[in-house]
Amino acid sequence: MRTLQALLLSFVALAVLAMPVLAQEAEHAGTDAEHAEEEELDALHHSADGFYLDFEPMGKVELPRIFLVRNAEGGLGLDVFGSTTGAVASGRYVLDPEGEAHGGGDHATETHVAAEEGEIEHADEEAGVVPGEEPMDAELHGPEGSAELELIEGDPLEVGIVPAAGEIVADFSFTRHTIFMLLAALLLLAIFLPIGAKYRAGVGRTSAPRGRLQNAMEAMVIYVREEIAKPTMGDKYAKYMPYLLSAFFFILFGNLLGLLPYGATMTSNIAVTAVLAGFTFVVTQFAGTKDYWGHIFNPPGVPLLVKPIMVPIEFLGIFTKPFALAIRLFANMTAGHLVILSLIGLIFAFGALFGPAVGYGTSIAAVPMTLFVYLLEILIAFIQAYVFTILSALFIGMAAAEHEHHGHEEHGDQTHHEQAVQASSPLVAGNGVYHEEEKTVGTEAAMAFSS
Repeated sequence: MRTLQALLLSFVALAVLAMPVLAQEAEHAGTDAEHAEEEELDALHHSADGFYLDFEPMGKVELPRIFLVRNAEGGLGLDVFGSTTGAVASGRYVLDPEGEAHGGGDHATETHVAAEEGEIEHADEEAGVVPGEEPMDAELHGPEGSAELELIEGDPLEVGIVPAAGEIVADFSFTRHTIFMLLAALLLLAIFLPIGAKYRAGVGRTSAPRGRLQNAMEAMVIYVREEIAKPTMGDKYAKYMPYLLSAFFFILFGNLLGLLPYGATMTSNIAVTAVLAGFTFVVTQFAGTKDYWGHIFNPPGVPLLVKPIMVPIEFLGIFTKPFALAIRLFANMTAGHLVILSLIGLIFAFGALFGPAVGYGTSIAAVPMTLFVYLLEILIAFIQAYVFTILSALFIGMAAAEHEHHGHEEHGDQTHHEQAVQASSPLVAGNGVYHEEEKTVGTEAAMAFSS
């Protein structure tokens, strides 16, 4: 009770202290409006991908740019630059007029200067144009001596760049999500190669595991095997364990790296999650048995007149499963980071609009909420790796299962889908009935997702 009273008194004191500040800020509302726009926190922009590593307020580290380009004559060439700024400084690349690379339309300012008979009537001082010197990213348009000079302002990292002549066929440039993907892969190698060497030497096989790291990794590997692979794949689980473990740890490490200071979450990139889901799609199709394809293109027990409707639906279901995998992981990881950035942004937004005192007062509530969401994100990092892995195992297990076709009376009121799911989980099935005492956590989750 006393704690609640102390908090209420603190808020009242902050409100009283903020009144003089609000009055002072009202006198300079015009100038502060522009300043507020400059300090506005763009949560989407900060969580998006980019061609640099952001270490603000210390600065940015630009990443190499690699382009496969087609020149004006139609020939192909490879352009390699140490940074985006270096590409622009070379004169072979200019700022993108349309700002298509990273939504640069919000960050770029375009200044159009009309000129006649080749003479420029006005030069924009803010664009840094030196009189008598032609700007690097200028474009002239117009017939017979009339010209229009387009001066583009902005940061090349935000606006994007395009070739001064020709076109970009493919962009092989490094991005911060690419860097963190490589970092996650290197961490996997650094951790599991030594552990694998220990197992080959007999440590963990003929004797107990040694060291906290080996014990921790073995606990997670056993969990994936016992709670995910076996309940959903049955006797065929060992064949797919390498993929399931790779997907689980790669996603887990990627999620956790995104929570580090100055980190970037690669799994909040739809391209990354789509490729991971694509791997599951390919493995599922190669694991598919004759029964699996038969249920798609010739659904058993379906009237002949209904099959022309069911077959396209079943075929579409092949692609909706990996699509759902990609969107689920991408959306969950993006949403969590947006919530954290938005809560932090409230401090600066209220401070810019109503004064520093209100900003400090907002931090009293915003900081604990941000800390809570951050801790929740750590849990979500494990949960999303688990969900992606168990759904992948379920899809592969259902495709690889051998379904026995019996009479309706032998299966009772079970649908074909329920029979397929049951056949893919032989450890928990027996005589068409699930045994509650043999169910595991992974089995419960698998059945819940399948329904």
